[in-house]
Amino acid sequence: MNTIKLSIMMFLQYFVWGAWYVTLGSYLLFTKDENGVRIFTDQFVGSVYGNSAIAAMIAPFFIGLIADRFFAAEKILFALHFLGAALLYATSLTTNSTLFWLGILGHLLCYMPTIAMSNAITMQNVPDPQKQFPQIRVLGTIGWIVAGLLIGALVVSQGQLSFSSLAPEGASSIEPTAIPLKIAAGSQILLAIFCLFLPHTPPAMQGQTTTLRDILGLDAIAIMKSPSVFVFVLSSMLICIPLQFYYTLTNGYLNEIGIENAASKMTLGQMSEIFFMLILPATLTLLGIRWIMIVGMTAWVVRYLMFAYGNSTDLVWLIYAGILLHGICYDFFFVTGQIYIDSKAPPRLRSAVQGLLTFLTYGIGMYLGSILSGWALDRYAIPETDNLHNWTNIWLIPAGLALAITIMFVALFRDDRPAIDTNVVLVEPEPIT
Repeated sequence: MNTIKLSIMMFLQYFVWGAWYVTLGSYLLFTKDENGVRIFTDQFVGSVYGNSAIAAMIAPFFIGLIADRFFAAEKILFALHFLGAALLYATSLTTNSTLFWLGILGHLLCYMPTIAMSNAITMQNVPDPQKQFPQIRVLGTIGWIVAGLLIGALVVSQGQLSFSSLAPEGASSIEPTAIPLKIAAGSQILLAIFCLFLPHTPPAMQGQTTTLRDILGLDAIAIMKSPSVFVFVLSSMLICIPLQFYYTLTNGYLNEIGIENAASKMTLGQMSEIFFMLILPATLTLLGIRWIMIVGMTAWVVRYLMFAYGNSTDLVWLIYAGILLHGICYDFFFVTGQIYIDSKAPPRLRSAVQGLLTFLTYGIGMYLGSILSGWALDRYAIPETDNLHNWTNIWLIPAGLALAITIMFVALFRDDRPAIDTNVVLVEPEPIT
């Protein structure tokens, strides 16, 4: 019974995120006032997406100082999801830039700690975490896929929601509207209530003393004395800058060039992620750590070039291929990287090392990527057009960055141990899978 409950929790956890995060860029790009003037600026798009990185940097403090010490995990999950849902719904009702930015930040500050906590609850309540956690965690990816398919399939006509196959002529997609925010808020309320029925999980470190040094993972910095580990950590942080272009801009790009049901089509990336995750252990044995990560980084270059030169007509296959590369882009670098860094860390520092890596990548790296993607969107807006952009120039920026980082990695990273533990349990999820 616990396995079923935990699987439902994972499904809803990522359904909530996938329901609004993917299409938010389209909403910000296409929302206009009564005079037909865009309400949100291009740079604001990047700024809003940067909130996820800010929340990712703050979440470890919340977990280390409060969640692990004072309250049962399922009760904290209930409170955070309930408050997060209220903030997300309130945000869907406003077009004031300041209030919208603060609302999204508030929601993400509630949501981000629940990712690690849902992982912890799972691993504390199954007999064999190493075997069972991946089987349960994959329901999160499926939840993200279902959310994308649902949002892509729904249309609105005269204020009424329906599926596109059943809608009257003239119905419009809900992707560039606030409706996905409302759907996510509603599903998060459901998740909050469901959390009350999860297995009781008392605070893992109740009564123990932890210093700020522990929470910051400062002891983990020592492993970067190894040149290859330092190159890996630096490359991981830097590659997150071009990576964030994908999460911030892709849905808006697809909608702007006229690809229908963009959110649904983007779920092809998560489907490929599942496939490449399954073949990763065998591929690691065949190619080794170094070449697997090189392939993963190179895939980001290829993906952005495909986006730069694809279109919605004769070259649409380039765009679909770029989306399908997601499994290689993420699994071959980030998942492999988690395995690599875990193999390098002393057992007592493994959590601290993973926390430090998360802070540098999903925090600092993705925040810089959010700001840069917003700048690029504004820089290559086409004057005197109705919300059009020079997407070729925009996508060439992350392609060039990814290429430069890949060259640096190839030149400087030399560690390629043939024997690694490919069964390491990965507890840190992708930010926006």
